[in-house]
Amino acid sequence: MEMVPSEENQLVPKEGMFWSCRQSIFNEMKKRFSQIENASEEPRVLCIVQDTTNAKTVNERLTLNLPASTTLSKLFEDVAHKASYVNGTFDLAWGKTGDMGSLDPSSETSLTESGFEPGKRNFLQLTDKDGEQPQIASDESGTAGSSGLDDSSQERFIGPLPRDGTVGCSSDYSSPSYSYSSILNKSDTGYVGLVNQAMTCYLNSLLQTLFMTPEFRNALYNWEFEESEEDPVTSIPYQLQRLFLLLQTSKKRAIETTDVTRSFGWDSSEAWQQHDVQELCRVMFDALEQKWKQTEQQQFSPLTADLINQLYQGKLKDYVRCLECGYESWRIDTYLDIPLVIRPFGASQAYGSVEEALQAFVQPETLDGANQYFCERCKKKCDARKGLRFLHFPYLLTLQLKRFDFDYTTMHRIKLNDRMSFPEELDMGPFIDVEDEKSPQTESCTDSGAENEGSCHSDQMSNDFSADDGVDEGICLDSASSTERVLKPKSSLTFELFSVMVHSGSAAGGHYYACIKSFSDGQWYSFNDQHVSKITQEDIRKTYGGSSGSRGYYSSAFASSTNAYMLIYRLKDPSRNAKYLDCEDFPEHIKHLVQREKESEEQEKRQREIERNTCKIKLFCMHPVKMMAMMENKLEVHKDKTLREATEMAYKLMELDGVVPLDCCRLVKYDEFHEYLERSYEGEDDTPMGLLLGGVKSSYMFDLLLETRRAEQVFQPYKPGEVMVKVHVVDLKTDTIAPPVSIRAYLNQSITEFKQLIAQATELSAETMRVVLERCYNDLRLLYVPNKTLKAEGFFRSNKVFVESSESPDHQVTFTDSLLWKLLDRHGNTIRLFVSLPVQSPGTNRTICQKVGGETEECSEGSKGNRNSVETILEESTEKLKNLSLQQQQGSSTSDSQKSSDTSDFEHIESPSPSQEPDSSSVSAVVAVDNRELENRIRAASGGSGGGAYSDPETQFPGEERSDSEVNNDRSTSSVDSDILSSSHSSDTLCNADSGPIQLANGLDSHSITSSRRSKANEGKKETWDTAEEDSGTDSEYDENGKSKAESYYLYFRAEPYAQEDGSGEGGQKCVLVHVDKRITLSAFKQNLEPFVGVTSTQFKVFRIYANNQEFESVRLNETLSSFSDDNKITIRLGRALKKGEYRVKVYQLLVNDAEPCKFLVDTVFAKGMTVKQSKEELMPQLKDQCKLDLNIDKFRLRKKTWKNPGTVFLDYHVYEEDINISSNWEVFLEVLDGPEKMKSMSQLAVLTRRWTPAQMKLEPFQEVVLESSSVEELKEKLSEISGIPLENLEFAKGRGTFPCDISVLEIHQDLDWNPKVSTLNVWPLYICDDGAVVFYRDSTEEPMEQSEDERNELMKKESSRLLKTGHRVSYSPRKEKALKIYLDGGPVKDPGQD
Repeated sequence: MEMVPSEENQLVPKEGMFWSCRQSIFNEMKKRFSQIENASEEPRVLCIVQDTTNAKTVNERLTLNLPASTTLSKLFEDVAHKASYVNGTFDLAWGKTGDMGSLDPSSETSLTESGFEPGKRNFLQLTDKDGEQPQIASDESGTAGSSGLDDSSQERFIGPLPRDGTVGCSSDYSSPSYSYSSILNKSDTGYVGLVNQAMTCYLNSLLQTLFMTPEFRNALYNWEFEESEEDPVTSIPYQLQRLFLLLQTSKKRAIETTDVTRSFGWDSSEAWQQHDVQELCRVMFDALEQKWKQTEQQQFSPLTADLINQLYQGKLKDYVRCLECGYESWRIDTYLDIPLVIRPFGASQAYGSVEEALQAFVQPETLDGANQYFCERCKKKCDARKGLRFLHFPYLLTLQLKRFDFDYTTMHRIKLNDRMSFPEELDMGPFIDVEDEKSPQTESCTDSGAENEGSCHSDQMSNDFSADDGVDEGICLDSASSTERVLKPKSSLTFELFSVMVHSGSAAGGHYYACIKSFSDGQWYSFNDQHVSKITQEDIRKTYGGSSGSRGYYSSAFASSTNAYMLIYRLKDPSRNAKYLDCEDFPEHIKHLVQREKESEEQEKRQREIERNTCKIKLFCMHPVKMMAMMENKLEVHKDKTLREATEMAYKLMELDGVVPLDCCRLVKYDEFHEYLERSYEGEDDTPMGLLLGGVKSSYMFDLLLETRRAEQVFQPYKPGEVMVKVHVVDLKTDTIAPPVSIRAYLNQSITEFKQLIAQATELSAETMRVVLERCYNDLRLLYVPNKTLKAEGFFRSNKVFVESSESPDHQVTFTDSLLWKLLDRHGNTIRLFVSLPVQSPGTNRTICQKVGGETEECSEGSKGNRNSVETILEESTEKLKNLSLQQQQGSSTSDSQKSSDTSDFEHIESPSPSQEPDSSSVSAVVAVDNRELENRIRAASGGSGGGAYSDPETQFPGEERSDSEVNNDRSTSSVDSDILSSSHSSDTLCNADSGPIQLANGLDSHSITSSRRSKANEGKKETWDTAEEDSGTDSEYDENGKSKAESYYLYFRAEPYAQEDGSGEGGQKCVLVHVDKRITLSAFKQNLEPFVGVTSTQFKVFRIYANNQEFESVRLNETLSSFSDDNKITIRLGRALKKGEYRVKVYQLLVNDAEPCKFLVDTVFAKGMTVKQSKEELMPQLKDQCKLDLNIDKFRLRKKTWKNPGTVFLDYHVYEEDINISSNWEVFLEVLDGPEKMKSMSQLAVLTRRWTPAQMKLEPFQEVVLESSSVEELKEKLSEISGIPLENLEFAKGRGTFPCDISVLEIHQDLDWNPKVSTLNVWPLYICDDGAVVFYRDSTEEPMEQSEDERNELMKKESSRLLKTGHRVSYSPRKEKALKIYLDGGPVKDPGQD
């Protein structure tokens, strides 16, 4: 582009050139848009690819939307790019066909020519090629074969890799330069990874290090497992042996470690515990040593029996030398690892290298001054030198860098991320004191046995030396011994680094991985759980830690959190350095084990292959014997099995052998949701199931039905495109609906043709046939247009129709006014409920009972004289209902208004069948005569209103039942033994031509549909709630004129005795099975239940039982039962039902100084407009009778209850709903007063105060303080007055949490916000605006009690126990880490007393 100078002497594009460039860009964009437009006109092929090569990707889908002209080779390229695989290392196969044939990756044919369908979903499966998993593609900068891996200048990341679903690995530990392409396949590295179970990265790092140690691996291979001596599942050496063999011979990318952890005795919860890798190393070595000692095998060298000590154990001398006489006291300790301090205690700088830390480890300290040493020779305290000397280094030297420390400033654990370098070759010669080699006592040293055998901690050995159990040996400097020397010459003490275990994270948690050098090729590898990759020396140097800055005190805070934690060196000794055993050099028992593992792996592979080719589909069958119910199972069949073979499998699965012959069964395609038989498979008995079902899947959009027939029947073919219709025949004469008859039709058939089809199946006349389609719930549509098709009428896969064919005048009536519509409407809205009745009447022993057939049971004392009159009233009511029902049925053609007038005194009318026998055992039920009349007559027959169940509705039952959450509390309420469930209280049974009850929808019999309808005047009215009633929390059962609201509705209700299946109803609670129109109101429903409960509807409550057995009271009387469904359960409990303006209230006693400050007392009722004093007067007799609390009205108060917190104090003159807002199921506190009421006005504030006495470590009881204002000064004055604390020394703090605001006495002194700088209580941070707030106070001059450690621990236990009992969490207790244990007996012995 030509450039010209600007005014500022800068080169800018020439103006013409600028427009030329702009035009060329525009033309290029236009060309591309044109290509896109042309491509958009070409059909597209949607390819959905399932990657089945990996368990993690099997549920993922790759979606490609390609032009139809795309070639197969291009498809493979696109899939490889999208899946990040190397093209040519995987296969693509059809995912929905039976042959599962692979596609040709080199084919140049287009997708359409290869069988792909444009505009549809084409399913493919990405599979392994020749049994090998596909290779992950590498980016250009680091391909698998490039030498860039050894280029130290290349930026590379070897830290913890992101692991899906692995807890404990934070995103902070990842690097922006990391990519999955840096992970090489097992075929490239030659090594297998280990799967992280959850938080087992520390275990994986150690196992890979041991596997890459030739001496350890070879010795483990030489050990032979004797199955006769031990269970292989619990044998740790055997499971390690198997794991190492799999790591060496498996073709998998990664293998599981669950068998190893199971041999440790761990369960799945251990996988979620983070542990220290050095701790695991010590515990596992100890477990292996004990296991090998128990084995007692003599065929190996002592090396195996004492392998750990031979390879990892070293010796050092812990000495104290008198500086005056030279006398030395010493002992010999063994160690498995050397702990190196990163930063000395109190120092501001860390050690810079391992050599520097080792020098500090052996540096002696001088004991002088107060720390002088008592010399046995001098017999006095003298200055002495105390230190450590290495006597013997192990073959495998383990160095632990002590990066985890405790910060005494913050009182938290911390991780030191300071830089500490380590050499690849470490010369340990300088760390042996020359004096030690020459001195006689070095030669004569004996192992006295260290207290902490197997480990060495400099702080322990420095500080606990004098307290050690081992006996110090006093050695004279002049003594001599000829014992052979332990140490090797310095020239042989060169160690080479081969393993670096790296920790990435903080002291709270993180991730481990290992960098290990192979002794075969000298190459370093990163073993990061399941990922293994090559790394370089530069990557090793990155694990030194620290930052590029200085090594100051705060340098660790800004350093990288990824650094070396454990280093393992091997002694360079050609005579001892071993090589890895090759497969051909394996011992015989290992070769047999390899063979078994290969067979097991092959079997697993075959099983996976079978699993991948198994079709899993839901199977249904209407079993002809087992309750004639639809049975469900899972059919798993190989894709190559034929339909005939699958039918045999389904036949056995459904246990039809001996019930139905096999040739009377067939499999058909079935839709469970729509109950639709989609098609049958005629002539396809030899077709493979994979082809028949459309491919191999674990779930399908359809199901299979095993259809059966009788021997004389012939299977009906089901063709695709047909719709299924269930036809119910309706008989208006008997008010019955027959069970369905299934027919199949086509959507293009006309209504006339459809009627002919029904006529053939039901033998009804097509000329007089009325067909009603139920499209959805309660949507009834009369099909009257002859030429209209089924599709136009709204038919779908599965349909339900009702047909009626008679010459009755009902044909001439508008459909919505016809008897047919009313019958179907009632049928669709009827539900079945199970109602449990109370057992015994409250306040009396009287029982109303009646047996089936009219025989009266023996009743208890007090009711014999009145029993007959009560039964007579009920029988008269029954007869009245029957007669009126017959009259209504005869006049069914009259208008709705006439029916409404004729039956105005009845909620419901039961109609006996004209064909019913007079002596039938099932007769019409008593259902709701005018309730006031019935109540008055029973009351009169019972001897007036004096006592008993039929007393004044205003009378409060003693022991009234509680609702909602309190229904499970202790109750003192008794209930009525209601045995009024006789044949005269059940509906007439309407029979069909076969004299059998007909099953209807919702599980009802045909005689469920027997009577009345809602009056036409009320049809279409939208039910609304009266505002006042809604506000009151309930609804009134009566309207403004005192007339029952239920009288304006005539909805179906039928009840009959019901025996519970478990027999619990016998002799105890009685039950009725109620069939009711769910549009009925709760008020009408309760009135219908009156004869069965034995009391009026105002004297019992209805509780709905949910799936978890929780009970909630239904109180809104105007609400319908529309929220109920079939087989819901209801419990009836005695107790006065609420009237308009009344509220049910739960009363709890407030006991501020008790361990349980909230205690339930009674359920009661408060009314709108009632004063607090009146409610207290109503409460007093209840409290006396039920709670044995005889209180004077001036000796207790009521106050607001919010959860467990006491609130506003209610004054006697307060009025409910005016001064005090009240709601349904309200709760209040009752508080017994110690003296006269101090609260006189709403302007006052009642505060609960509690004194904290630090000198005694004790909290005093609560005391109430009443304030005239919200002034902090007034609060302090009142507290000073009751406590005697000087005002200037008084401090206070607001309590936290719910009442009683419990807090540990170990925390209260420093954790609360003492003495807030505010002048009023109603501002932040106090916000004390209402009564009941908790305030702690103390004397600021009082110091906390001094306690010993034992006293503090004892107090901590007491506080923990106290706070746990009150439900408060003890926050001061630190999180207990689970100790790492390996169980040699297969698992921990669980204490039954433990949680």
